[in-house]
Amino acid sequence: MAMVKMAVVGATGAVGREMLKVLEERDFPVGELVCLADPKEEGNRVKFKDEDVIVRGASPEAFSGIDIVLLAVASEISEALAPEAVKRGCVVIDNSYAFRLREGVPLVVPEVNAGDVGQHQGIIANPNCSTIIMVVAVNPIHQAAGIKRIVVSTYQAVSGAGILGIEELTRQTRAALEEREEKPEVFQYPIAFNLIPHIDTFQENGYTKEEMKMVWETRKIMHLPDLRVSPTTVRVPVYRSHSESINIETERKISAEEARGILAKAPGVVVQDDPGAGVYPMPLYTSFRDEVFVGRIREDVSVERGLNLWVAADQIRKGAATNAVQIAEIVVRENLF
Repeated sequence: MAMVKMAVVGATGAVGREMLKVLEERDFPVGELVCLADPKEEGNRVKFKDEDVIVRGASPEAFSGIDIVLLAVASEISEALAPEAVKRGCVVIDNSYAFRLREGVPLVVPEVNAGDVGQHQGIIANPNCSTIIMVVAVNPIHQAAGIKRIVVSTYQAVSGAGILGIEELTRQTRAALEEREEKPEVFQYPIAFNLIPHIDTFQENGYTKEEMKMVWETRKIMHLPDLRVSPTTVRVPVYRSHSESINIETERKISAEEARGILAKAPGVVVQDDPGAGVYPMPLYTSFRDEVFVGRIREDVSVERGLNLWVAADQIRKGAATNAVQIAEIVVRENLF
């Protein structure tokens, strides 16, 4: 791969720091690295390859001469900065929701639709973390048997809400054990020893925006505009790594054994499926990994052509940072600047 001048925007945040780790671990050909963040954080330092990199304030001018920009910031910041970076000749890979559903912006999970990267017009969108995890697991089944319908329930770690979510779980857990009350600030209700079936804002149809993202984004990524997807997203008192219970209805009947064999060969998937021996995916053991782990593979006893899967994956790694870096690798490898 040719050496690349790269900028990471939001380099001081949880996803931005993880992007730096992934770039280093995957030996991405970074010729020059520019770390950008809120101008208030200018002068702070982040680590890359055992060196301190001084953070600069994000501005349109900072993108001059940059080849690839990784954006790990809120949607409104992405909307302001991404077009400015494109004007200056950059390829932008954006982790926010801002561009995911826009015409002409590829929404990419490399294990599923890597070919879409070449259709970009300057911006490539990184999907929602729960969507990424799900499509990596279900797409191999779709390729083999065709998927008609998906019913998914997610069990999403507090780190999906950033460092403040992690800190809130810690505070509330400590307070509960000490029989003190700790007022929730990040989440709507106490998260310690609790589940909250409410992520993002409720829509007119009764689903949350987080749930509808899984509908809209899955259809776009898998090129299935009419795919039926019914999601429920739940916040759980887990620090890291999202889990999902996925029910699939297929066009052709597929046995659990056949599905297990297909998934065992699928890129980015690790099958952990020996429930009698207590082997199945769990968030504690899938954290800090890049693969999507699949287990509890079994035929649905309520419909003729149905499968159930239990899935877990690190939403900060594969669900965000790693997926973005994988997209950047395609851009460089295929010379899609």
